[in-house]
Amino acid sequence: MKGRSIILDHWQGREAAALMIDGKLDDLLIDADLPRTGTVCRAVADRPVKGQGGMFLKTPDGPAFLRQVRGLAPGQSLLVQVSGYAEPGKALPVTQKLLFKSRYAIITPDAPGLNISRSIRDEAERDRLLEIAHDTLDGAATGLILRSSCEGIDEDEIAADIEAMATLARRVSEDEGTGMETLAEGDGPHALAWREWVAPAQVSTEPGGFETQGVAEAIDALRSPRESLEAGASMYVEPTRALVAVDVNTGNDASLAAGLKANLACARALPRALRLRGLGGQIVLDLAPMPKKDRRSFESALRQAFRSDTVETALVGWTPLGHYELQRKRARIPLAEVLA
Repeated sequence: MKGRSIILDHWQGREAAALMIDGKLDDLLIDADLPRTGTVCRAVADRPVKGQGGMFLKTPDGPAFLRQVRGLAPGQSLLVQVSGYAEPGKALPVTQKLLFKSRYAIITPDAPGLNISRSIRDEAERDRLLEIAHDTLDGAATGLILRSSCEGIDEDEIAADIEAMATLARRVSEDEGTGMETLAEGDGPHALAWREWVAPAQVSTEPGGFETQGVAEAIDALRSPRESLEAGASMYVEPTRALVAVDVNTGNDASLAAGLKANLACARALPRALRLRGLGGQIVLDLAPMPKKDRRSFESALRQAFRSDTVETALVGWTPLGHYELQRKRARIPLAEVLA
């Protein structure tokens, strides 16, 4: 099946969304019994962590950890937003820098100013979008980022999106309550699909779409750590408690040329493999043997592959043993936990 398709369905009783490109699963969102990223709550400061500059908080969803905080006393109420998912047994990561994000607009209450995505280069279009933003906000003291998805979109549609997010941000920011309380829920898979998968696509909302359109089969395949690469090569993506290990194998061809080819294929396939499995944290690549002179080619391929990936990933570099390390935000729940 050629082209892009978005399937909105449920998987094992949970809300779920899948993005298929040319018949291949490219992205997957499945709800879980955990606080959603983007949830805003009123928390209560609990106890500081000496030496780390952080503070443990009490929230309606359990303990949370706020980094780099000053002047916060135990018992004090504050607004925080869930910024990711915690490993089992660890506190929920939160931030005080609130973002209210939708398909076209991001409201930033604590960072005033109007900004337009740099990917929109046409000056006439940028002027049009700035005019829409000024007219809609009408002098409101808040920050606004217009996303790349705004390009060419009808004025009324963009204005409605800005107004909805600005209203939500204003309601939350003006909260004067005390004690723990959830003030705004993060988006679920269906809302996230609408918000983030903005390229033209055929959308299916029929119940059972995962079964009829190949998503269920693709999910079952993700239970295996093995990912097939080109020319008989493969890689194994396996999470441990400490890190995610990625092992690249060339198959029957043990030549250095085959090693380089397999490693370049790994670079291209890695963002999708991590995204679908919901993996983050420390990632260590045990690559196939290749000459040191080819490392630059591998690094270029890796940078290019992660450029379009939506999860923040730092390409750290080589270890003395010749492994390559990455650091990736824990932006999603590991698929293995969802399917357990």
